[in-house]
Amino acid sequence: MKREENNMTLSVCFFAESPVKIWGMTCRERMVRVLGAMGGVRIVADLAVLHANAPVLILRADHLIDDRLIHYLAATPDMLLLNEDGGEKTAVAAHVSGSIAHQTHTAMTDPEKPLPPGVRIQTLDSLALSFQEKLRKFDPPFVLPVSADRQRRLERGLFAWSYKGVTDLVTKWVWPHPAQWAVRQCVRLGIQPNHVTLTSLILVVLAGGLFIRGQYGWGLAVAWVMTFLDTVDGKLARVTVTASRFGHYFDHLIDLFSPPVWYMLWGLGLKYAYPGGLFYALDRVIWLMLIGYVAGRLVELTFKKCLGRFDIFCWQPMDSCFRLVTARRNPCLILLTFFTLWGRPDLGLLAVAFWTLLSSVFLLLRLAWASLIRIREGSLTTWFVDARRSRDLNSPAVRWFIRGTPD
Repeated sequence: MKREENNMTLSVCFFAESPVKIWGMTCRERMVRVLGAMGGVRIVADLAVLHANAPVLILRADHLIDDRLIHYLAATPDMLLLNEDGGEKTAVAAHVSGSIAHQTHTAMTDPEKPLPPGVRIQTLDSLALSFQEKLRKFDPPFVLPVSADRQRRLERGLFAWSYKGVTDLVTKWVWPHPAQWAVRQCVRLGIQPNHVTLTSLILVVLAGGLFIRGQYGWGLAVAWVMTFLDTVDGKLARVTVTASRFGHYFDHLIDLFSPPVWYMLWGLGLKYAYPGGLFYALDRVIWLMLIGYVAGRLVELTFKKCLGRFDIFCWQPMDSCFRLVTARRNPCLILLTFFTLWGRPDLGLLAVAFWTLLSSVFLLLRLAWASLIRIREGSLTTWFVDARRSRDLNSPAVRWFIRGTPD
């Protein structure tokens, strides 16, 4: 029984390790974290201890390997991954059985030695792993050699790789550079993603307290800091491979519930700012805004679960572009900030309600159109799948949402 359990466990062996650290970790340490999150993996130092039928993953530890590739390699036996960098071909990973592990390792370190029969060679170009559904973007897989002179460049690239592609305009174009600096400080100080998320929650409560008191300027300042930290925690988790299920749900629950709560508290705060009353029915506006917000979220959920199996904002270029300004937290905060600076926070809430309803109507129309196409054609496909082949270099969507490797 013990022998059978060992045969089922994926053994991992590293070679050619590098001491260079990317975001506080060597490549070996990073890959151990990625593999550890998968479960059912053990690290071995000697290939000779393996059972003949035991699956083994041999990884070169002086290359930065895409997390997706590690998952793919762990699930794909009898293959060797060959990487080409500057015209030089390097064998960086192989998944084989224990009986041929030593021979495969020898072939990986010495190009003159033959590979065992039955081991097929794959390259990055032959892998269909470019679309990242979780990060809503097209991003080709990468394998990059690590050296001290490339450390900062690789860190910048890995940070960009961890960034969502289809998101709002503030997160996409305003936060990246300061967020990268903040993530670097968190790594240096040993701050964990959940620490950042907890701070975000505290700021959510503080901003809401300021909104209900009618102190909109200070409340907006706190709210913007919170949205910035919401960007930082996710990127910190990805570059350091410290994401957890608890952290994922903790962060998403804050994202889901904080906007409507803020808007309601903003409306209640108008009673302090306008003791003489408003020119519109406050309760009705708040209810319309909440209905629009819930409707938009339900449309997104319905599309993903019932139609596309991917995010609605990844369906067609129009949808990806609309995500930049759709009625989510940051675009709505822009409206609230603009009207507050103008001295009319009452109009800010009205603008948020109007834009939320308009966004939800747009999403409902897209859902109806997607349903018709699904009935007629049988399936929906994200535009990112064929983006590399059919892309128009002059298209704004391509410039905004299609990018290359972290190098």
